[in-house]
Amino acid sequence: MLKMLKYMKKSIGWIVLIVALLFVQAYSDLALPEYTSQIVDTGIQQKGIPDAVPEKIRETTLNGLTMLMEPDDADQVTAAYTEAEDGICELKDIRDEEREELNDSLGLAMMVSMTLSSEGIDINQVPQEQIQMMLEQADEQKEQISDSIVTQMAVTFVQQEYAAMGEDLDQIQMNYLIRSGLQMLGLALISMLAAVLVTFLASRVAALLGHDLRNMVYRKVISFSSAEMNHFSTASLITRSTNDIQQVQMLMTMVFRIVLYAPIIGIGGITKVLETESGMTWILAVAVAALAVLIVTLLVVAMPRFRKLQTLIDRLNLITREILTGLSVIRAFSTEKHEEERFEEANHRLMKTNLFVNRCMTFMMPLMMLIMNGISVLIVYVGAHHIDEGALQVGDMMAFIQYTMQIIMAFLMISMLSVMLPRASVSANRIAEILDTEVSIREPEQPKKPSEDRKGEVAFSHVSFRYPGAEEEVLHDITFTAKKGETVAFIGSTGSGKSTLVNLIPRFFDVTEGAICIDGVDIRDMDIKDLRSRLGYVPQKGVLFSGTIESNLRFGAQEASMEELNKAADIAQASEFIAAKDDGMQSPIAQSGTNVSGGQKQRLSIARAVAKRPEIYIFDDSFSALDYKTDAALRQALKKETSEATTLIVAQRISTILHADKIMVLDNGNVVGSGTHKELLESCEVYQQIAKSQLSKEELEA
Repeated sequence: MLKMLKYMKKSIGWIVLIVALLFVQAYSDLALPEYTSQIVDTGIQQKGIPDAVPEKIRETTLNGLTMLMEPDDADQVTAAYTEAEDGICELKDIRDEEREELNDSLGLAMMVSMTLSSEGIDINQVPQEQIQMMLEQADEQKEQISDSIVTQMAVTFVQQEYAAMGEDLDQIQMNYLIRSGLQMLGLALISMLAAVLVTFLASRVAALLGHDLRNMVYRKVISFSSAEMNHFSTASLITRSTNDIQQVQMLMTMVFRIVLYAPIIGIGGITKVLETESGMTWILAVAVAALAVLIVTLLVVAMPRFRKLQTLIDRLNLITREILTGLSVIRAFSTEKHEEERFEEANHRLMKTNLFVNRCMTFMMPLMMLIMNGISVLIVYVGAHHIDEGALQVGDMMAFIQYTMQIIMAFLMISMLSVMLPRASVSANRIAEILDTEVSIREPEQPKKPSEDRKGEVAFSHVSFRYPGAEEEVLHDITFTAKKGETVAFIGSTGSGKSTLVNLIPRFFDVTEGAICIDGVDIRDMDIKDLRSRLGYVPQKGVLFSGTIESNLRFGAQEASMEELNKAADIAQASEFIAAKDDGMQSPIAQSGTNVSGGQKQRLSIARAVAKRPEIYIFDDSFSALDYKTDAALRQALKKETSEATTLIVAQRISTILHADKIMVLDNGNVVGSGTHKELLESCEVYQQIAKSQLSKEELEA
C-alpha cells in the first residue's frame, strides 16, 4: 500500500494543508470536553466563580487573609490588587501562572479563615504565633485532602465576599455560562469547517491519485508486448484498471479523513487524560488493550479472505466476458445450462467470501460498542467513588469520559478502516504488479532512422523465434528479402507459423535469434513509433472501434481528406455497402464492429490500412471472409495502389496469392519452398498438396 504514496507527489501541498487542518480540528475537539467540565464545575456548581482569586475584594477582607499567609505570599497577593477605592480592591491584569500562585495562597488562607469563622474566632485577636501554628496545620491538612475540596471552600468564601459587596451572583453565573457556551460554539464551528475542508481536499487528492493511476496503468498496458498481455488476462487488466484503483482511491479518501486524524485525536486525548489527575488512567489502558486484541484478531481472521476476494472478482469477470463474447456459440451448442452453472459457481464463491468478510466486520461493531459502553459504566462507577471521597469533581469525571470516548473512537475509526485496508492493500499490490512489470519490447536508447532513399525493404536474416516460456521454436532460420514494389506471400498449413512471422515485423514480439531489417536498419534499433508508422497492418481478425465508418478509416490517417477516404473505400471494395447506408461515412460502428458482417469488417480494416498510405502493407489472412469475386476485384485494385509499396500477405487460399512475386511455403516453422506459383508447383511437394486440395485439375493445368 505504501507504494502508492510515491504517485502522490503532485498533491504534496494539499496533503500538508490537510494535516494542518486536522490539527486544527483535533485541537477544537479536544478543547470541548474541558469546556464541558468548566461549565459543570465552575458554571453550575461554583456559580461562575472559577477559583479562589476574586476579581474584587474588600480591603478589610484582603488584610485579614494576608495575615493568614507567609510574608512572601502576602506581599504577592497585596501587589496583585489595586489600592482600595471606597474600601474595594480590584484585581490587576495578571498572567495565568501568577493567578495559579495566588489561588494556592488565597485558597489556603480562605480555608483557615472559614474554619476560624465557624468557631466564632476573630482573626485580629489571634496572636501571630498561633496563626503560624494554624497555617502549618492547614498545610498538613491540605496534603491529605483533595484540591477540589480546598477550591470549593475557597469559592464559597468568594461567594460570601461578593454577596457582602452587593454583587449579583446570578448575573455572574449567567455571564460565565454564556461566555463559555459561545466559546464552545466557536470551537464547534471551527471543528466543523476544518472537517468539511479536510473531506473536500481528501476527496480531491484521492480522485487525482485515481486519475493518475488509471492513466499510468493504461499507458503501461498500451506499452505491453504480446508477451506481457499473455501474462495478464484481459479480464484481470480490466479489474485492475477499474475495481482495484477504485478500492485504493476510496482508502486514500479515508486515510486523510481518519488514519491521519485518529492518531492525533488519540494521542491528544491520552495527554488530556493524564493531565486530569483523576486516578482512573488504568481504565484507559484496559480499553486500549481490549480494542487492540479485537482489531488484531479480526485482521488475522479476515486478511486471507480479502486477498482471495480480488482473485474471485477476476474469475467472475473472466467468465462473464467469455460468456458474453461467445454467446452465439453457446446458443448454437445449447450449452446455456453449463455456462449458467459455471457462472453460478464463480458467483457463489464470491458471495460466500463476501459474506464471511462482512460478517466479521458486522461482528466487530457490536463488540466495539460493548467495549465503549462498558468503559463508560466503569468510569462512572469508579468516578462516583472518587467524587464521594472529594478527590474528583463531576465535571472532571464528565471530561474524563469524553476524552476516553475520543480515544476509543480513534481506535474505532482505525478498526473501521481495517475493513477497507486489507482489500485495498491487495488491490494496490495488483496495480503495482502492472506498473512494475518490465516491458520486453523496449525503445532503443539511440534510435536509428533509415535513409529516405531506401523505402519499403523488409529483410529477414536467419530469424528464429519461440514464445516466452515455450521450449520449442515456432520459426526456424527464416531468411528472405522483400523489396519495394514486391508482393511476398506466405502460405502453409494451420500452425505453420505464418501469422507469427508477420507479427514479428511490428515488434509485437522480438525475435529469439537473427534480425529483421526495415530499409537496412534492424527494427530493434528503430524508434517503435517510427517503425509502425511505416506499416499498414490488417490483422487476421478485423478489429473496428466504436464510432463511425469515417472515424475508423481515419484511425491511422487523421489528416486524410474525404477524397482519400473514399478512394481507400473504393480500393477495399467497401464503397457499395457504405453508400447503401443512410448516413454513409457517418454511419455508426458498434463496439468491436458487431453491427457489420465479417466481410464488411475485413474490407473496412483493409480500407483503414490503405488510407494510411504506408511503405509496407501486412495482410494477415485478411481476405478469408471475402467471396472470390470481391477478393479478385480487391486484389486487382490493391495491386495498382500498392505498386510503390511492399506487400506481405498471409493467406490460406492459393487464389489470393497466385500472382505474388514470391510465395514462401511454411511447414512447422520452416521454409520448405520459395518461388512463384508456377515454380512451386514443380518443386515444392507441400505447395502441390495445398494446390491440389483447393484447385481443380483444369485450374492446375492452366
